[in-house]
Amino acid sequence: MTSLTSSTMTVADAIHRRRSVRSYTTEAIDEATVRALLTAAVQAPTAMHAEPWMFVVVQDRPALKRYSDMAKATLLKEAERYGNLHDPSVTPKNDGFLAVLGRAGFNVFYNAGTLILICSRSTNPFVAADCWLAAENLMLAAAAMGLGTCCIGSALHAVNAPDVKAELGIAPDVNVVAAIVAGVPAELPVPQGRKEPVILTWKKTASDHAPLDQEC
Repeated sequence: MTSLTSSTMTVADAIHRRRSVRSYTTEAIDEATVRALLTAAVQAPTAMHAEPWMFVVVQDRPALKRYSDMAKATLLKEAERYGNLHDPSVTPKNDGFLAVLGRAGFNVFYNAGTLILICSRSTNPFVAADCWLAAENLMLAAAAMGLGTCCIGSALHAVNAPDVKAELGIAPDVNVVAAIVAGVPAELPVPQGRKEPVILTWKKTASDHAPLDQEC
C-alpha cells in the first residue's frame, strides 16, 4: 500500500482523484494504513481548537453485514421518509438506491472490509462541521494512497442504535456523525464532472480614486 508520506500526488491531484467508490476487492487494509488515515483526519480545521472527533474502526465482516441488514431494514420500513435522500427521478443517477435495498445480496457498505466512524459529543454548535472536515481529510488522504472511500449516510441510523453503540464502545452521549468505508477499489467510477461554481455575489471594495488619466 502506498504510504501517505511517500505519495507524490499533489493536493489538487487527490481532490480530483477522489471518488465515491462502490466496488472493493477483498484485500484488507492493515493497521498502519488505518492509523495513517486517522492521523490525516485529525489535521483538519477545528472550531476553537476543540478537536471533538473520536473514531471507531470496524473490520469485522460479520458485524458489518449485520449493521448493513439493520440499515436496510430501517430504510425499507421508512422508504417514504428516506426517499428524498436519494435521487427519485425516473432514471436515477444512483441506479435507484431504494430499489436495490430489497436485494438479499446488497450491502450498504459495498462489501468494503473497513468502516470508519467519526463520532463526537455535542459540546458546541460546530462539532458536526469539525467531524466532516476530518472526514474530507481522511478521504483525500485515502485517494493519495490509492484507496477508495465512500460516505455511507444510509448507515447512520443503524450505527447510532443504542445496542450497536454499546457493542462498539460508543458512550450514550456520543453520536456517530460520519460513516466512511475504505478499501482497495475493484474499479474506479468514471468521473461524472461537476457543475461550475454558482457565485451568488462577488463583492469587491471599490477603489477610493478613479484611475488617473495618462497624459503625454
